[in-house]
Amino acid sequence: MKALVAMSGGVDSSVAAYLLKKQGYDVTGLSFELWDERNTKNPTVCCSVETIDIAKEVARKLSIEHYTVDVRDDFYRYIIEDFCTSYMSGVTPNPCILCNKFIKFKYLLTKAREIGADVIATGHYAKTAKPLGTGQERQSTEHRAQSVEKDRFLLKKGADSKKDQSYVLYMMTQEELSRTVFPLGELKKDETRRIAHELGLASAIRPESQEICFIGNGNYVDFIRDFTPEALKPGPIVTTEGEIIGEHKGVALYTIGQRKRLGIPSLSPFYVCGINRQNNTVTVGTREDAAQKTFKVKDLNWISLESLSKPLKATVKIRSTMRDEPATIIPFKNHRVIVELRSSQWAPAPGQSAVFYDGDLVIGGGIIE
Repeated sequence: MKALVAMSGGVDSSVAAYLLKKQGYDVTGLSFELWDERNTKNPTVCCSVETIDIAKEVARKLSIEHYTVDVRDDFYRYIIEDFCTSYMSGVTPNPCILCNKFIKFKYLLTKAREIGADVIATGHYAKTAKPLGTGQERQSTEHRAQSVEKDRFLLKKGADSKKDQSYVLYMMTQEELSRTVFPLGELKKDETRRIAHELGLASAIRPESQEICFIGNGNYVDFIRDFTPEALKPGPIVTTEGEIIGEHKGVALYTIGQRKRLGIPSLSPFYVCGINRQNNTVTVGTREDAAQKTFKVKDLNWISLESLSKPLKATVKIRSTMRDEPATIIPFKNHRVIVELRSSQWAPAPGQSAVFYDGDLVIGGGIIE
C-alpha cells in the first residue's frame, strides 16, 4: 500500500514517515510552501525554507520520494486574513484548526489521488478508528451508544495525554478520516524523540513548533499592525457596570480572560470579560465575571454523529491545553448548539473551538460564539 505523509521538517512528521515505511508502506512525503514572509533564521517557524529543506533531507535519509506543493494563496486567504480580521473583530482565532481544515488535509487528499496513494498521514498525536458495529464495543458505555452512529469513521485521543491533538482535528470530514492514519497515536513524545535520535534524523534536534507557526518567536501584535494598522485604534476600558477606568491600545491586543497588559492600577486584578469591536470597548471584571457555565457554539462539524437531534451528555474542551469537562450539549436553532457545563469554566473565548468528547472519542465540535 502507498502512503502520503505531510512532512513539516519536524520530529513528529519525520518519525511518522519512518514508522509507515517500517510497517511496509510505500511512503511519499509532502511539504507545504505556505507563507511568503518566511524567516529562514528561525527554525521554529514550520513554514520556513529551512524546515522544508530538513523535510527533504529526512526523505533522502529514509529513501522515500518527496514533493513540495505551493499553497501560499490559500494560506493567505484562509489563515492569514482570518487571523488578522478575527483579532480586529475582538475574536480569538485558532489558525492551526483552520490550517488543518482548509490546507493540510485538503491538499494531502488531492496529492494522494494524483499519485495513487491509499492513505494519508500526519504526525499528530491522535487515532482514527473504522466504523463500529452493533456489538459489545459500541455498547461499552451508556453514553457511547448515544454518541456513535453506525458506519461513521471515528477520531480518538492520542495515547499521550500531554500531547493529544484531537482538539485541533475535530473538523476532519468522513472522507478524510476514512483515508487517514496517525502513526504516532500510540506513542509518547519521548518515544518519538528517541526514535528520531536513534535514526540520526536532522529533525530530532529541532525545538517544538510555535503555536502560531507563521509568526514563530515574533510578536503577533506586530504582525497584525503590519497587516492592518487600524486594528490598534485606542478606546475605553470599562467595568461590567459601565464605568470607564482606562484606555486600551486596540481591541486586537486583547482576548477573553486576559489579565496582563491592561495598565489599570487596582488592589484586585481585572480580567478581560468582553470585547466590543463596534463600540471599540474592552470590558473588564473579576475572575468570576470571566468564567462561564453556558455558551453557544456555531459552525459545527460532527464526527461520530451525522447531526445532533436531542441533548447529549458529553465532556467539552474549550482550549487545547485544558482538561475536558462534563457538560450537556443541546441542539439550538440555525445549526448551533448550547453547551451547559456542569461547573463554570475559565474564559470561553469567542473564536476558539469547543470540542465534544465521549471518553477518548471525539463526537464533534465547533466555534464558540
